[in-house]
Amino acid sequence: MSDKSLRDLLAELHAERERTWNPAALKLNIDQRRELVHAADPRAWLAVGDAAPAFELEEVNGERLTLEGLTAAGPAVLVFFRYAGCPACNIALPYYNHALAPGLRDLGATLVAVSPQVPERLVDIKRRHDLSFRVATDHDNALGRRLGILYTANAASQAASRAKGGFIGDTTGTGTWELPQPTVLVIGQDRRVHFVDVSPDWLVRTEAETILAAARALAPVAAQ
Repeated sequence: MSDKSLRDLLAELHAERERTWNPAALKLNIDQRRELVHAADPRAWLAVGDAAPAFELEEVNGERLTLEGLTAAGPAVLVFFRYAGCPACNIALPYYNHALAPGLRDLGATLVAVSPQVPERLVDIKRRHDLSFRVATDHDNALGRRLGILYTANAASQAASRAKGGFIGDTTGTGTWELPQPTVLVIGQDRRVHFVDVSPDWLVRTEAETILAAARALAPVAAQ
């Protein structure tokens, strides 16, 4: 497994697109991500110190996950991603599997990757990469909406998708264009948010060591 940072891995993805994509498609992708960054309003997001809302997620194996259960023995780390076929997510989640998950287990923290995609489609990414952590559905984007992290593709992106016969709501099974912006939450046993990082640009994701540092400050078990 590569020791490259997540930033480097995602930069390689973008560089490959610059080499191989049609210029119009590349511009559409870049413009959409820039627009989301420009429109981002951190005041809408859950902040450090806020009480985490109660929630129920469905793990792809059918397990029901709640705030109370996930924080019973230590901190909970929620990593929101878009959907199982998202290229950047297929880089980020395997990276977290080798660079983040083992350290969180040593700290007694629980890692859950969260997407609105329905379980029967979402399970693909867990199986494809043999992920060691839970992967769960946020049905109807209920938690993402309460956290203020959802976005909807702009008109140009929607039109391009439709022209190719695509609709993200069909891919996710949600029937809508809404997706979560990549987000990491670290929630303590006090059920409060102790770390939050929202990335409106989906080619920007939180590095493992940053998350580990936040969890380390809360964990009941010292790292060995």
